[in-house]
Amino acid sequence: MEFKHTSVLLWETIDGLQVKPDGTYVDGTLGGAGHALEVCKKLSAKGRLIGIDQDQDAIIAASDRLAAFKQATIIRSNYCHMAEELEKLGIYRADGILLDLGVSSWQLDNEERGFSYRADAPLDMRMDRRQSVTAYDIVNGYEEEKLYRIIRDYGEDRFAKRIASNIVKARTEAPIRTTYELNRVIAKSIPAKIQATSGHPSKRTFQAIRIELNRELDVLEQSLDGMIDILNDGGRICVITFHSLEDRIVKNIFRRNEKPCTCPPDFPVCVCGKVSKGRVITRKPILPSPEEAEENPRAKSAKLRIFERKR
Repeated sequence: MEFKHTSVLLWETIDGLQVKPDGTYVDGTLGGAGHALEVCKKLSAKGRLIGIDQDQDAIIAASDRLAAFKQATIIRSNYCHMAEELEKLGIYRADGILLDLGVSSWQLDNEERGFSYRADAPLDMRMDRRQSVTAYDIVNGYEEEKLYRIIRDYGEDRFAKRIASNIVKARTEAPIRTTYELNRVIAKSIPAKIQATSGHPSKRTFQAIRIELNRELDVLEQSLDGMIDILNDGGRICVITFHSLEDRIVKNIFRRNEKPCTCPPDFPVCVCGKVSKGRVITRKPILPSPEEAEENPRAKSAKLRIFERKR
């Protein structure tokens, strides 16, 4: 299956990075290299693009797409290891960093990966297939209370308690092995009248399981401060999110790096010693145009936020 992925907010992101021909840029979620390709086109022979992805299929596809650019170096890893991976290359600063979060179109459309509720496949959902734990282990192994919390928090599903309860009941009879088996359990948990007006009943639960399995929110929250520290003066980090919790994490961390002072507001001068690391470029997130949202339905929930480093 050919790796295909339509890059969301492509030109808005490239504009936001303000690519310098001789600069060093890092794409922490390389995917099919849609954003990275446009960055490479703007680089001189002295410029560098470091592409990082944990999905082997993405590495293969991106390597092929960027083969003509000697400036590109591709690494299989998680972006949470960005600083260490760059140090191995003798790189300690970057002029721009990009993250395009969530699941790719290719991962959703590749049925055997088990990300999609629209195709019957084993419950997998691993972004890095070197990982031993799969969605099967979460669905069949988590206690009911833990299942409830992840479906409630990561899926934001108001029927989370009922879904979790029904999953536990179903697996006492036989393990839930496939996406369609899980679909049937979820469908029984949501009233038909709600299903008729709210899209596919499994959408939120599948999202929640995927986020939990791949530690997507934890990795994001633990990595952003370090990425900002990597940036050169004037360097920018662009983050595209597709989930309200992701966007909240990015917004809050960007704001905290802009205004880190923890002194009480009535203090005449700052005594905490925390210094601003830069400024938030996007007071409100950049959203896809109506045309992009219509052409690519998966872009509808995308939000782009940008932070600029000041040293």
